[in-house]
Amino acid sequence: MAISSEPGRILYIQYTNPGAYPPLLHSSQILAKNGWRVLFLGTSGSTSLTLPEHPHICSRSLAFCAPGWKQKIHYLGFSLWCVYSAFRWRPDWVYASDLWSCLPSILIRWLFAIRVVYHEHDAPTPHAQISRRSFLGFTYWARKQCARIAELCVIPNENRARLFQAETGCAKVKVVWNCPSLEEVTVSKNTLGPVLKLLYHGSVVPERLPLAVIHALKQVSHPVLLKVVGYETAGSVGYLTRIRRAAAELNISDRLEIIGAIPHREDMMRVCATCDVGLALMPIQSTDVNLAEMTGASNKPFDYLACGLAVLVSRLPSWQKLFVNTGYGLDCEPSESSSIAAAIQYFCDHPEQAHAMGERGRQRILSDWNYQAQFQDVIRLLSQGFESPARSSSRQSAY
Repeated sequence: MAISSEPGRILYIQYTNPGAYPPLLHSSQILAKNGWRVLFLGTSGSTSLTLPEHPHICSRSLAFCAPGWKQKIHYLGFSLWCVYSAFRWRPDWVYASDLWSCLPSILIRWLFAIRVVYHEHDAPTPHAQISRRSFLGFTYWARKQCARIAELCVIPNENRARLFQAETGCAKVKVVWNCPSLEEVTVSKNTLGPVLKLLYHGSVVPERLPLAVIHALKQVSHPVLLKVVGYETAGSVGYLTRIRRAAAELNISDRLEIIGAIPHREDMMRVCATCDVGLALMPIQSTDVNLAEMTGASNKPFDYLACGLAVLVSRLPSWQKLFVNTGYGLDCEPSESSSIAAAIQYFCDHPEQAHAMGERGRQRILSDWNYQAQFQDVIRLLSQGFESPARSSSRQSAY
C-alpha cells in the first residue's frame, strides 16, 4: 500500500503500556513499512508485553507508577515530557490512544498546530459517575476536548462509536475493528489431531475465562487440552492460582496448560497456530460498556481465525451474528459448564466441521477482516498534506 512519496512522522502517545494493544502494533507497522518514522511515548506498564522491533519505530517509556497521588504527579510529568518530545521531533501527526494521552495531545495541538488522531481502545467509566472536580473528571474534560480537535476519532465498535459521539459531540468518527495483520495469517491447517487443543489468550480475569470452563473440561469425554496464554490484571491477582486449584480438585490438571504472558505477539500467534479452537467468552449481562459492546473490539476471535481456529463465543446476539451464523464457530452460555462442555464435545465429535469453521474464518481474515483493510481510511487521512507547520527543515532528524 503506497502512502506518500515523502512519508511523514507520527508520534504515538499511550500512557498505559502500548505493547499490550495490538491495534497500535499493527498500525505502526503498516506505517513504518511504508517509510514513516514512528515514535512511541508511553510507560513500561505492569505487563511484560512489548512492541515489535522495526528500524523505523522507536519506543521510549517512563517507568510504571502505581495508582495513588504519586501517579498524578507522574502523569503530569509524562504530559510535559510528551510536549517537549513533540517540540524537539516535530511530527506531522500525533496518534493519541488512551484517556491519559488526551491532555498532552491537546497541548501539542495548541502549541505547535500538529494534527491529532484519537483512538479509544477502552471506554472510560460513564461521566455521570465521576465528579467534575476530581482529577479523573479533569481527564474526562480533556477527552472531550481532544475528540473535538482531532481530525478523526477511531472507535472499535459501532455501538460504542454512537455513545462516544453522544458524550463528546465529535462527528468525525471511524469504526476500526481490532483485526490481525495480514502478515499474521497462517497457512491452511491440517485436520484436527487426537487431542482437541483449546486456547485462551489475553488478560486472565473471571469475566473472560470463567471457572465454568475448567469444570467443562471435566465433562468432555474426548481427550482435550486448554492452553492459557495471558496475564493477570491488577484486579485479578491470584486468579491463575484459582484456576490451577480448580483443575487439581477436579483431577484434570493434565487438561490444563498455563503458559503465562508471552512478551512478543508474534510468539503468541505461533502458539495460537498449534491449537484447534479459541475461546472468546463474554458475560451475558454486564453494566461495563467495554464488556457489553465487544464485537469488533475484541481481538481474540479474529486472532484465532487468522490461525485457522474455530471459535467458541458467548450466546450473545451480536456475537452469534458475527461468528456463529457465518459458520466460523459455536456459541455457549459462559456461566454454565454443561453448555461449554456440549460445544467442546461437538468440536471433538465433528473434527471435519471444526476444521472447516476455522478455514472459513481464515479466508475471511484474508479478504477483509484484517487491519490493512480496516485501517485504510485512516491511512488515507494521515497521508494527506504534509504542509503543516510542524514540517520544517529545523526539526530533529533523529529520534
